[in-house]
Amino acid sequence: MTAPPRPLPERKQDMLRRFAEDVDAWVSTASLDGTPYLMPLSFLWTADTLLLSTTVTNPTARNLQANPQVQLTIGEFRDVIHITGTAAITEVTDVEGESFATKAGFDPRPLANYPFFRVIPTKIQAWREANELKDRVLMNDGVWLI
Repeated sequence: MTAPPRPLPERKQDMLRRFAEDVDAWVSTASLDGTPYLMPLSFLWTADTLLLSTTVTNPTARNLQANPQVQLTIGEFRDVIHITGTAAITEVTDVEGESFATKAGFDPRPLANYPFFRVIPTKIQAWREANELKDRVLMNDGVWLI
């Protein structure tokens, strides 16, 4: 039996809890010629942005530098958060770097050629079952709707 749809404030709180507890996201990028690339990466949610890190030789890093449009998916098939945003290489604060290292289980800061990318969400959707699809958009054009 399908549970009733969650009220939007509850759905946002569930999403923020997942951002705090989940470690990895599927990150989808595309090269300038449109070739898609999908890769799992660890993330840190901080100050309404997501931090990612990967080696500059990885197609994800190359794609983000050429085309900053990105999509990330967190969760499972029947409990998903889908994020659309833009990414750019960024410096991280000591607190962000430590938090990322603790959460991800590895610290890219001392590694050569492992930049951080800051993803600024423009759209966030969250749903569990078909009955939550109608109100799945929690952020649009970078503005929280709830």
